[in-house]
Amino acid sequence: MIIDPIALSRELIALNTINPPGQEMVCIQHLEAVLHAAGFATEVHAFGTDRANLIARIGGSTGKPPLCFTGHVDTVPLGNAAWSVDPFAGAILEGRLYGRGSSDMKCGVAAFVAAVCGIADQLIHSATGVVLVITAGEEIGCEGAFLLAEAGVLGRAGAIVVAEPTSNVAVVGHKGALWLRAVMTGVTAHGSMPHLGVNAAYKAARALIALENFQFNIAAHPHLGSPTLNVGTVQAGLNVNSVPDRAEIGIDIRSIPGLDHARIREHLAAELGADVTLEPIVDVGSVWTDPSDPWIRQVCDVVQAITGETPDAAPRTAPYFTDASVLTPAFGNPPTIILGPGEAAKAHQTDEYCEVDRIRVATAIYAALAAKWAGIAT
Repeated sequence: MIIDPIALSRELIALNTINPPGQEMVCIQHLEAVLHAAGFATEVHAFGTDRANLIARIGGSTGKPPLCFTGHVDTVPLGNAAWSVDPFAGAILEGRLYGRGSSDMKCGVAAFVAAVCGIADQLIHSATGVVLVITAGEEIGCEGAFLLAEAGVLGRAGAIVVAEPTSNVAVVGHKGALWLRAVMTGVTAHGSMPHLGVNAAYKAARALIALENFQFNIAAHPHLGSPTLNVGTVQAGLNVNSVPDRAEIGIDIRSIPGLDHARIREHLAAELGADVTLEPIVDVGSVWTDPSDPWIRQVCDVVQAITGETPDAAPRTAPYFTDASVLTPAFGNPPTIILGPGEAAKAHQTDEYCEVDRIRVATAIYAALAAKWAGIAT
């Protein structure tokens, strides 16, 4: 079944799935109809209001586990700046397909759906086949992926392709993310009589100094570097003439393999003291596959053969987290590659776009990877 990945990309971009609130159901149903028509067995896993994940399978009667392609269909808000194009029209201008979610990552989803539909008549008879995991709620902490993992419906996968934006460069890992809300409480009082209150802002000030000086005490990863901690938000008080009785600090930690998030929280709690309560907001682990893994090397060979570009000598990594933080451990830690047509620098930006040529190249790469995994000729 031949699917035009450009046309499908435009159809997905036209569906507003800004998260929050998400409302990914209509997009998931559209993809389910496409895949069902191509011969895939599909499962829609609904949650919340108008929200759902999609699992689609084809082939895989015996033998090694299937190859998994994964991507999300929710997007971030448009931002405050005005767009020069309609963010939901999928306009193509000078070889660029514009729209919210074009780079991150509806064009990647469209590319792998088009790729596997194009060889579905062969995949359906293969002993391995493929599985597609298309999620909702990735943008605010891999919500959809967590729900699938917790429900135990994922089954097996022998390797994973994550179609997040990499400009079709093979990426073998990314840092994890631990976002915490540090809460400090006090006692309010009139601003002219501060001695009658307990100022939560002062507690926050002491916590900020401790956070600035916090050390992870772990060696840097050879390719992902060192873990980082950033204070992104600080809030205290409702009016200038009152003693604030609550303060909050938003903490963004990016972790590396070997750095356990539970241990980080324990370490932070000890450093910050009893005046500070830590509440998790996002907790997703790092992802890393050894570049010498045979399948990773095969992926790099396929990318080089199709693009004509020699891969970098040093392994490439991504600065953002992906659903692989959840899916890779849920599938038993198979080799995982992050590879998609979008451009990371355009993700979440005003006038977001994806190069049209890269969508077609990604489709060819995904089709070749699926065919090699399934042992079929294309």
